[in-house]
Amino acid sequence: MEKNCLFCRIFKGEIKAEVLYRDEEIMAFKDVNPKAPNHALVIPAKHIETINEVSVGDSLLVGKMVAAASAVAASLNMKSYRLVFNCGPDAGQEVFHIHLHLLGGRKFGWPPG
Repeated sequence: MEKNCLFCRIFKGEIKAEVLYRDEEIMAFKDVNPKAPNHALVIPAKHIETINEVSVGDSLLVGKMVAAASAVAASLNMKSYRLVFNCGPDAGQEVFHIHLHLLGGRKFGWPPG
């Protein structure tokens, strides 16, 4: 974990969050600036800045993030939802610790953007 990373600090409990899911490796919490009626962020304890830094060895961790997002969606009775990884500032990534957005509760258009 990185000392000054917002999401590392949230995972450690140094910064308060409305936690929806937590285990030893993964945490999901409500986004403080939601873009949909249901908007959660799913993060790993391991600090990885962007999806570009995910190694083959991290693939199970990313799969656990997706499984946690699915569990949160089910707990919120979300039948339809969107999962999004933003990678880099031009894609909208603001916190450089990988995180999966779980968005639902409204209809989404395609293409996103």
